[in-house]
Amino acid sequence: MTAPRRRVQVAIVGAGPAGLVLANVLHRAGVPVEIRERAGRSEVEQQARAGLIEHRVVEYLRAHGLADRLLAEGGRHDWCEFVCLGERIRIPYGDLSGGAGHWVYPQQFLVRDLIASYERAGGVVRFDCPALEVDTSGPRPLVRCPDDVLEAEYVVGCDGPRSTVAQAFPADAAGAVERRYPYDWLTVLAEVDRPVDGIRYALHEAGFAGMMPRTPRLARFYLQVPPEADLADWTEARIREQLSLRLQLAAGDPEPGAVTEVGMLRLRGRVREHVRAGRLLLAGDAAHVLTPSGAKGLNLAVADVADLADTLLGRNRDGAVDEEALAGYDRRRHQAAWTTQEFSDRLLDLLHLPPGDAAESAFGLRLRRERVARLAAPGREGESFARAYGGAGHLRPGQVPAP
Repeated sequence: MTAPRRRVQVAIVGAGPAGLVLANVLHRAGVPVEIRERAGRSEVEQQARAGLIEHRVVEYLRAHGLADRLLAEGGRHDWCEFVCLGERIRIPYGDLSGGAGHWVYPQQFLVRDLIASYERAGGVVRFDCPALEVDTSGPRPLVRCPDDVLEAEYVVGCDGPRSTVAQAFPADAAGAVERRYPYDWLTVLAEVDRPVDGIRYALHEAGFAGMMPRTPRLARFYLQVPPEADLADWTEARIREQLSLRLQLAAGDPEPGAVTEVGMLRLRGRVREHVRAGRLLLAGDAAHVLTPSGAKGLNLAVADVADLADTLLGRNRDGAVDEEALAGYDRRRHQAAWTTQEFSDRLLDLLHLPPGDAAESAFGLRLRRERVARLAAPGREGESFARAYGGAGHLRPGQVPAP
């Protein structure tokens, strides 16, 4: 039996933050949109991931009526601290950037809000409905799903690094540049006895550690481990011991308690050479993969679709999508991805010591302490870091946080 075919202006593959923000903005503007998501609703709504949302992204969501719960229930943060050689150095990036702080709001909460907003406006997300193939042999791309086929003017892949939409790109547009970092991060979600009131980065001869706020009773922790480390080697007792050692926890600091989730993050950076091939477009992790350093993944994904929504809603004198502006999407997002990757890579370099003996580690830690002190002080270097870190400015096509 032939699957029924449906006509739609924009088919979105993937119901993560990128796909859902794009669907909400286009649907409210009267553009016919269909979303297909391979995972089930409960998996999409409960998967714990990022939790720091940049100033410019929150302002964009607010402008489109998508930030009500975020603003009511999230917490605003505008400083971070580095611990190095027993010294705590606070960087007031909100002050240094002129007001660009983060909102702490777990990604799964934002996803639930975006789904609810889309459904209230009459939209439908098809869960448990993978895009099996994207066929570009005809005048319009076809998204083949298990029980129907979408014939679309444009197909947007927001479906992650193994994007089905990206697989339909022609060979000359399918390349990517990738880096595998020489260390990995153990990721830990744990209960805490008091709220984490700010992001802490710890530079230590035993390896980097991080502590990030999530909810009043949960925190995200990171521990640097050797590349390809075995998760089974990290018992709960060992995790807590290393967190206490590297973070240099003292009286009054949040104490990690019961561990609710442990994972291993293989650190990679990846940028596709092209995010547009004809009527196929990519956004978010389908276009680029970032490490958690600087918390840029979710934020760059929303920046992608803010650009794309603006472009698809723009019209030329004939009332059609402005193809010249659409052609520029590829160039703009490529530039934004590399600017963001460079920031993330620079922060990773600050957080991780190169291999060496004790003397080299001591020397490297002192260098890093001086570098952090410069970032914490008023002046061009501190202001540049603060604006990029907090996401200063507003989302406009191609914009990245200004240095």
